Amino acid sequence: MVRMGLPVPPGFVITTETCLDYFKLGNKFPDGLAASMRTSLGQVEDAMGRRFGSVERPLLVSVRSGARVSMPGMMDTILNLGINDAIAQGLAEEMGDLRPTLDAHRRFLQIYADVVLEIDLGVFEEVLTHHKEKSGVTADHQLSSDILRDVITDFKSAIRRATGTDIPTDPWDQLLASTEAVFRSWNNPRAIFYRNHNGIDHDMGTAVTIMAMVFGNLGPTSGTGVLFTRNPATGERKIYGEYLANAQGEDVVAGVRTPQPISTLADVMPEASRHLMDLAAQLETHYRDAQDIEFTIENNRLFILQTRNGKRTPPAAVKIAVEMVKEGAISRDEASFQVNPEDVGQLMVPQFKAEVDSAEIRASILARGSGASPGAAIGKLYFDATRGAEAAEKGEAIILVRPETKPDDIHGIAVAVGVVTSRGGATSHAAVVTRGMGKPCIVGCEALQVDPERGIMEANGQTIVEGTEISMDGTSGFVYLGQLETVRPTLDKLSQAIELLSWADETRKLGVWANADTPTDADQAIALGAEGIGLCRTQHMFLDPLRLPLVRRMLLNAESAQR
Repeated sequence: MVRMGLPVPPGFVITTETCLDYFKLGNKFPDGLAASMRTSLGQVEDAMGRRFGSVERPLLVSVRSGARVSMPGMMDTILNLGINDAIAQGLAEEMGDLRPTLDAHRRFLQIYADVVLEIDLGVFEEVLTHHKEKSGVTADHQLSSDILRDVITDFKSAIRRATGTDIPTDPWDQLLASTEAVFRSWNNPRAIFYRNHNGIDHDMGTAVTIMAMVFGNLGPTSGTGVLFTRNPATGERKIYGEYLANAQGEDVVAGVRTPQPISTLADVMPEASRHLMDLAAQLETHYRDAQDIEFTIENNRLFILQTRNGKRTPPAAVKIAVEMVKEGAISRDEASFQVNPEDVGQLMVPQFKAEVDSAEIRASILARGSGASPGAAIGKLYFDATRGAEAAEKGEAIILVRPETKPDDIHGIAVAVGVVTSRGGATSHAAVVTRGMGKPCIVGCEALQVDPERGIMEANGQTIVEGTEISMDGTSGFVYLGQLETVRPTLDKLSQAIELLSWADETRKLGVWANADTPTDADQAIALGAEGIGLCRTQHMFLDPLRLPLVRRMLLNAESAQR
């Protein structure tokens, strides 16, 4: 993006090869790395006109993970690095506002303690909850400067109790320790689980990007957000995304605040919005694929922090590929490679049979959120990822219902048939990960008051306990009590997929035969392009409701079975 002339904050990249060297050396920096980092940081200082560790015009940086393959939320990033009490005061004087610097300081303490010192984040959430209740506010951004000072003091005390030491005040010590922590995050349990689940090589390592901080929390003309150049749920050619005014990026992806639609940005910051739309179109054209773009606006000035090929649902993947060919943006061969073969099978995910406006269905509605990943799912609800995973191991279909998901919930998300969160938006962690896995997901379902520790939730005037069966529709965003009947999509809804497959037919050399055990399956296979039946499992014929009793009777009448 820098080579394209886009507004990217200055920074430098420590390569994946360096990460692998770090592991080979027994978690030690290779010779010369620290010196190289100092030199590169000096170039960032010159570009920004700021100095790392200085009280006057201080430079703060973010330390970001960056694997070769997108692994959203699985590894660690540290923001606002380079701050301490004196630097926070200097930064406040420069900005003319103490509150955003105190907010940046408390965020840094919290993230550093989590990522580098591995302290349970619950400790800090308790402190924040205490001070919000004491102040009579509900959100972090509503805390005053005086209260934030108290929060910082309490955070430092909590860190000292947990580790017996303090976070380094020297920014250079902070940077070295954070770089090592991001390297190590390549091998954290959730990242390993994600790679195993998605067939990603464990030997690639992660790069580390050290980038100058830009601040989205400087007031109403600042903000942060995520946008997709096409709708990742449906594939529609329309900008899709969300932003939060007066916030930092972690607030959006963590789902702790419910953001505003990206379409409303033009009303608040029209010039930044126009610039963002132009750059989004430019990035999609350059990368020849739908993009997932993270951005920050600092006092009406737009910065692009990251772009990557956007995670999308299987229906969206097919629609995007086919339409980009028809737009002349990519070739048919590119379209075939753009769609994961498994995604075509996912197009057959079931949908609910009944219409939402039927009296019976309306009576069973518990809540409605935003449909973030389509498809219908039925299962027993669980409020904890580990408890849900244990139930799934016993053969239960589970739906994970959380206030918001965290990267550590990946083991529960992977085995769930669907995910529902009461907070967050369509670009939150839950939405991005489930779309990549082809699972239905509903986010921002604020009518659900979830209490994971007690194993209950309040919804539509009812108290629902863990293990209750629910149904969810990731397209409409509705959550229902009980089990709804599902149907599979008809062929007329698969026309774009069939068109994509016909393009693949032009170049493939293998024949395609189907596994089919019944006349209905055989008809469906032929309609979808199969050239014949390759495997017919005769034992599956026994599963017909009319035949199964006869087969059982035959087996039980055998002399050995009776004995």
